[in-house]
Amino acid sequence: MTDYFHLHFNKGEFNAENLFIELKGNFAVYGSRWYFGESIETLKGTARTLDKADGAISLEDGIISRNGIALLDDSQGFIWDEQSGYIERENQIDLYFFAYGHDYRGAIRDFYHLTGSTPLLPRYALGNWWSRYWPYTSDEYLDLIDRFETEKIPLSIGVLDMDWHITDIPARFGSGWTGYSWNRNLIPNPEQLLQQLHDRKLKLSLNVHPADGIRAYEEAYPQIAKRLGLNVELEEPAIFDFFNPSFREAYFKDVHYELEKQGVDFWWIDWQQGTQGMLDPLWLLNHYHYQDSCKNAEGGLILSRYAGPGSHRYPVGFSGDTIISWNSLRFQPYFTATASNIGYSWWSHDIGGHMLGDYDEELQTRWLQFGVFSPITRLHSSRSPFNSKEPWFFSETTSKIMKKYLRLRHQMIPYLYTMNVKTHEEGAPLISPIYYFYPENDESYNVPNQYFFGTELMVAPIVEKMDLTFQSAKVDVWFPEGEWYDFFSEKKYTGGVKLSVYRDISTTPVFAKSGAIIPLVGSEIGMGVDLPEVVDWYVFPGKQHSFEMLEDQNGQRYKTRLSIDWEMGMVELALQGDSSIVPSNRKHRIHFKGTNVSIIELPNKNDTAKFEWKDNKRTSLNDEVFRLLKTASLPYELKDRLLNQFINAKNSHDLMNILHHQDKELRGRLLEMIFTSQN
Repeated sequence: MTDYFHLHFNKGEFNAENLFIELKGNFAVYGSRWYFGESIETLKGTARTLDKADGAISLEDGIISRNGIALLDDSQGFIWDEQSGYIERENQIDLYFFAYGHDYRGAIRDFYHLTGSTPLLPRYALGNWWSRYWPYTSDEYLDLIDRFETEKIPLSIGVLDMDWHITDIPARFGSGWTGYSWNRNLIPNPEQLLQQLHDRKLKLSLNVHPADGIRAYEEAYPQIAKRLGLNVELEEPAIFDFFNPSFREAYFKDVHYELEKQGVDFWWIDWQQGTQGMLDPLWLLNHYHYQDSCKNAEGGLILSRYAGPGSHRYPVGFSGDTIISWNSLRFQPYFTATASNIGYSWWSHDIGGHMLGDYDEELQTRWLQFGVFSPITRLHSSRSPFNSKEPWFFSETTSKIMKKYLRLRHQMIPYLYTMNVKTHEEGAPLISPIYYFYPENDESYNVPNQYFFGTELMVAPIVEKMDLTFQSAKVDVWFPEGEWYDFFSEKKYTGGVKLSVYRDISTTPVFAKSGAIIPLVGSEIGMGVDLPEVVDWYVFPGKQHSFEMLEDQNGQRYKTRLSIDWEMGMVELALQGDSSIVPSNRKHRIHFKGTNVSIIELPNKNDTAKFEWKDNKRTSLNDEVFRLLKTASLPYELKDRLLNQFINAKNSHDLMNILHHQDKELRGRLLEMIFTSQN
């Protein structure tokens, strides 16, 4: 018996009569007692892949449930010993029982303690990734990257899909899907290309499908054959066998290390199907590839598939080749947030979708907006010349919006990196379902696509088409108790309510909590992820709050704590650590959002400043209504009548009476305006 549960076991063979566990606390009328052999309905976890998914798929279980208990059955799990290798199970029952009640965050923290923490991602992983299945030449790729820079669209990672290697091979060798030799018709001088990308402050990843091992046409084959004792005359292949330590040694030393010497920074392991006649090697691929990547000074990183519970130890996860559709987008926010229920916090999706579908600028814009507020922002698409994700591929209006959000992603890196540290050191995922913080409120379970993005922001991506009459789209948002501020418009929303919010294509619902402090890059955004010369702090009205921005470089950490006391009107900046890693001319600009306060600028030293503030003067409700009606495809007579009704309304009763006579779409938009005008 513990403070949390009572385990009953009468010895003998496990069965429902002699083994059951009872959770204390009455979290459910039925269901807080588990009998051996019973399944438990959880709040779900994640899935291995979204390959070919067009919308929702079934998810595996997580380790939390509304009943307060969860069960993880690892009886078929992979056991690997670094010395002796694979260990076969002998009809063992291997169960993990979680009895945390509604302390969901505590359950996830302890899950990390049990299985290992999520590693710290390199800073560059948090920027924009460019990836496409396309046979780029060196010149084409460099021209593309230079175009991004000219357009002032920042990138931190370039990914070359499988056409970097030879794919047209003699038939006797089989498929060209697996390969490790540069296609020198496309990339004649790989070292030069990779150096030029590094000069542009980009890291490079190569796509690999290891299934067919190393065959005789590969540049690395002679050394592989020598190491493994293969018959060169018979072109004996090095068959892929990651369970064999000799193959693993050759695989890394003779193939991957040689490519890394040329400048490859990390690997995209794009394979999950297993090998016929063998156990699924994905666990070993992830384990050894990630361990090997940790030799890099900036930290380990791979892009690979989810192999099951515990896969969080090998970030980042590639979710697969999704269908380009609204159904796919509708599912991804929920899929991403729920993965935290099994500790898997770093999913990377093909933002915009990978294949099929059709040309839809609205869909691509909404997907990118979600992508910027997701763990990893990686643009990707198929080989079709019509399916491209470069912002300038779209109309001028769409391109402008896409550029804005891609720049915002790099602006947010100081915030994102701090959350990255919190994930690693505190077991707090970047993305958390709303019920992590409000487990006793039913509404928190009814907004599956809404999530917290770090400690300061709440996001509710738009995943539905816009209403053409009003040129805006809707999402239902539950605002917990307290005050919330639209990150972009700075409008205030009073919590304790579920409300439909509407946004045109240029913006997406992101809300800062009362008192939120968000560090952003304030200096000009360029390629890479250099520590900023200027830090812009976005602060939102509240009470007392502080935020500690964390920066790492060359094994050193620098801490910058900004504290705000809104009642006293006091700002304090406190610094700690090795200042040599940050720009010597750094300065801080504090932006008081939703207020009348001008920007306060502070040097990079321990300092304080006073301020006086009041809420921004709100735009009048009548002006808001006019702007809505001005561009709406509605009869002028209706517009005139409706505007006059608002002008003449004397109280809330009059306003509600106006709403009562409108159709659903118009009523919802007007209701949001009334709600924010009264806050």
